[in-house]
Amino acid sequence: MRMRSIAGVLLSTLLFSLLSAPALLAAKDAKADSNGMLLQPFPAKAHVAQVTHVAGKTLKYTVTVGSLPVRDHAGKVIANVMYTAYTVPGHKRPVTFAVNGGPGASSVFLNLGAIGPKKVNFGDAGDSPSDPATLHDNPGTWLDFTDLVFIDPVGTGYSRAREDDKQATKDFYSTDADIHYLSRIIYDWLVRNGRMTSRKYLVGESYGGFRGPRITEYLQTRLGVAMNGVVLISPYLDPASYENGEVSPLPWMLTLPSITAAHLEREGKLTSAAMQKVIAYTRGEYAHALMLGNSNPAERDRMIQRVTRMTGLDPTFVRYSGGRIDTAAYLREVHRAQGRIGSVYDSNVSAWDPFPLSPQQRSNDPLLNAIIAPTTTAMVNFITQTVGWKYDGRYYALSYHVNKLWHEDADARSGSVAQLREAVANDPNLHVLIAHGWNDLSCPFMGSVLIVDQMPVMGGKDRVKVREYPGGHMFYTRRDSQAALRKDVMALYNKL
Repeated sequence: MRMRSIAGVLLSTLLFSLLSAPALLAAKDAKADSNGMLLQPFPAKAHVAQVTHVAGKTLKYTVTVGSLPVRDHAGKVIANVMYTAYTVPGHKRPVTFAVNGGPGASSVFLNLGAIGPKKVNFGDAGDSPSDPATLHDNPGTWLDFTDLVFIDPVGTGYSRAREDDKQATKDFYSTDADIHYLSRIIYDWLVRNGRMTSRKYLVGESYGGFRGPRITEYLQTRLGVAMNGVVLISPYLDPASYENGEVSPLPWMLTLPSITAAHLEREGKLTSAAMQKVIAYTRGEYAHALMLGNSNPAERDRMIQRVTRMTGLDPTFVRYSGGRIDTAAYLREVHRAQGRIGSVYDSNVSAWDPFPLSPQQRSNDPLLNAIIAPTTTAMVNFITQTVGWKYDGRYYALSYHVNKLWHEDADARSGSVAQLREAVANDPNLHVLIAHGWNDLSCPFMGSVLIVDQMPVMGGKDRVKVREYPGGHMFYTRRDSQAALRKDVMALYNKL
């Protein structure tokens, strides 16, 4: 998930009067977090045996919840990173590491939504935050062909920095530092679990897709760990592509296909063949008309009429926008007659607009509001009760605090395309699958299509593939799209 603090007071006298002697020793080892709250040491890792059913088979596996330390150059522990691992006994099974995005998102969305063995319902039209957060077998899990390790970056899930915000921002909440410590966490997990010789894969969603190529290239060139494959789900690959398009047609070329896909879906006409026509028009006549601007009024007017038909939007709205459909304006316009507002992650997922007369959107994104409660409830209960990893700190499915502290290093605006190219060039056996939902406006699929089409062919066009599916940013919440993703991923894993 790509996203755009509670002060505490220690009542020392009361605390020391209530703590027993063993508790006092634990308190001595505890550190204060950025909010002044006492951080107890993480418990030892915990395990539980479970069963799921996938592809008509019963699969027995072990869940392990544990943590790994992050150390500074002097060897001091400056953070603890929690992970959830699912392993199946077997000879030479692959292992896949999974990270979400934000920055500030835990891995719960990939875990309990996309690829873990259990799933909670969230993110679809009609889902409510107060629906029962009940886990059930995930038919789209990847566990039958790879072990899975879900990593919660520092400040998300239960993972915590053991230093103040100023130092944590330097050590964790920046583009480069983030890649360096997460890569080391993958390395450390492999060493501690005796899996260095396993086939290794990485999956990243959204900003996790930004992380994916950079982590892969860093592991290859700095830590001596080579990935066999990378899956990027709704990746945020090239931030520069999302800049305002006063002259360049590119920002509007990225979003028009996703807006059109949402309209086709509402009309029951969304197919791969229909979207290929949309893509062809977008990169051809549409881009040409935008570049002509007012120099050719007839061509401009034809384009505006075509965009109106494609999007189903009000003709006056499209005309006044010049055929350049601003995402924020569109999300308010598309469901305005119903008093609702669409989500940037899937504009066909909407909620009531609490401020319909405001000139700008004042509420949080509808999908973000809907997913925090079910995923947090399900994950906390699973970790603390089902697995028995007992920790009473707060769990952050999404940390707006981390997102606020985040800063970009010098090369961040160049995205991760350079590292994607370098990682593919470094290893002739590396394969990459880039997966998108058609309706996603936060990380539009058209960006990846254009990026990959500009990449040199290094050993075959099938080494880096883009696949699109019905749905939005979290298209895997739709059963058919998740099944199609699973099939495409299995093909990637079967290449070796």
